[in-house]
Amino acid sequence: MSIYVEILIRAPMEALWSHTQTPELHERRDLRYCDVIPIMSRVSLILIAKSPSLPMESQAQVLAVPGKGLAGDRYFDGTGTFSPHPNQPDFELTLIETEKIECFAKEFALAFTAYDARRNIVTEGVDLNALAGKEFMIGSVRIRGMRLCEPCNYLAKKTHADTLRGLIHKGGLRAQIISEGFIRCGDSIGEIE
Repeated sequence: MSIYVEILIRAPMEALWSHTQTPELHERRDLRYCDVIPIMSRVSLILIAKSPSLPMESQAQVLAVPGKGLAGDRYFDGTGTFSPHPNQPDFELTLIETEKIECFAKEFALAFTAYDARRNIVTEGVDLNALAGKEFMIGSVRIRGMRLCEPCNYLAKKTHADTLRGLIHKGGLRAQIISEGFIRCGDSIGEIE
């Protein structure tokens, strides 16, 4: 009798390979990993809101402008809830991981989505915390990770009080746009070496 199990693992390919192909970690292992398909670090969703009171809207692509943000978004026009005057680099772009949103929603049994998180770029397969202080590419657009985007009282009031403790160090990344260009759903995300 044999058992066949197939499971989707959301993890960087290097971590998956390390944990499945390092003999020292396994007394016995099955070498049939020919169907391991890496999940590329990518943009899974682009969201903007024209004003703080409006819901986030999905976009297929958006123009990223250095010193401003994403065209059409509230922070681009300086009308976001926390828009600084003059504009500051860490208010140009926010990112959050799909995996962190799903984990939070499951852990707290909440109907919490990427739209509720109110971040601009929703990613898949990338550790955003590791990009704080580093430059990386989203498609052809150069980005600088500035600092973690921690949950705030405003987000908790608009969604669920549990966001304050449930998304601490998991609320995403604030970033500066270095080069102008379009960011599209499906664009790859990669650190600049």
